Amino acid sequence: MPLERYLRILRRRSLPGFLRLKRIPVEVTLFDIKNWETLKKAHNEALGTERCTEEVHPNLLDLKVHMGKVALERCELCHWRCGARRMDGEQGFCGVKESRVSSFFLHPGEEPPLVPSLTVFFSGCNFHCVFCQNWDISQRPGVGEYIPPEEMARIIEKLGRRAKNVNWVGGEPTPNIPYILEVLSHLSSPLPIIWNSNMYLTEVSRTLLEGAVDLFLTDFKYFSDDCALRYSKVKNYVEVVKENHLWAEKEGDVLVRHLLLPGHLKCCTYPLIEWVAENLPSAPMNIMDQYRPEYRAGEYPELVRRVTEGEWMKAIEYARGRGVELLL
Repeated sequence: MPLERYLRILRRRSLPGFLRLKRIPVEVTLFDIKNWETLKKAHNEALGTERCTEEVHPNLLDLKVHMGKVALERCELCHWRCGARRMDGEQGFCGVKESRVSSFFLHPGEEPPLVPSLTVFFSGCNFHCVFCQNWDISQRPGVGEYIPPEEMARIIEKLGRRAKNVNWVGGEPTPNIPYILEVLSHLSSPLPIIWNSNMYLTEVSRTLLEGAVDLFLTDFKYFSDDCALRYSKVKNYVEVVKENHLWAEKEGDVLVRHLLLPGHLKCCTYPLIEWVAENLPSAPMNIMDQYRPEYRAGEYPELVRRVTEGEWMKAIEYARGRGVELLL
């Protein structure tokens, strides 16, 4: 059943992952360790232990918060692996030093099962998409403000009474994983956690997120490394993002978003649909036709027009023909 885990949490038949992590005890001595491999081993062992019936301290989410701070000493959260010493205030490739929230609100425009969604938008991004519709925050990591995790948790507790979920987005949430985990450590509302991401994650980020995310709302842009390099300035895109989708499917629910680009049916959309049909059979897709030439798209003649209704219908028919469930 599509989005089964998410819907079960929404109906209060199951706890969200971050609250389950709070019921897994860990040794207090681990918080004096800064060696990543040692922490990862203890983390993985704790994941396999039986949960308590109530929250305990210190718990596995507390350990993840500690591991997140260790990870920021030489940042390798995304596949740029820039090694920025962000704990010392050094700026990463994404432009992010400390996590800055550009906005948060109840979003009515997400997919129907998700709304109203409490979306938290971060500034900065590890991609430089020439057509980015959120370029005013993704390419300007200094906008917004740092909100202490305890305060952000209180905001979520208040607004979450009218929301179905907490939706971490951007920009890109990946550079902000340590901050997000710290917010969750202060949160008690049983809201499903949505990871709204470009999925350019490393193994380090996967370890930190493991068990904490209920629904991966993914942005699968291309199925061509040439297109990814030309329009988003990222390398080895397809291999990385495919691998992370396969991991995400084992972790929780997956909902794949794909923004149609003009003229990219054959190079990107069709092969992406084929891959999703074969490898993510329980994941619905949202094939979106709202592309518009924003930001620097005017510098690329092939991107200056909008997607036609005919292109969108061809994509929809192709997905239906491959048995992909669509959220329209």
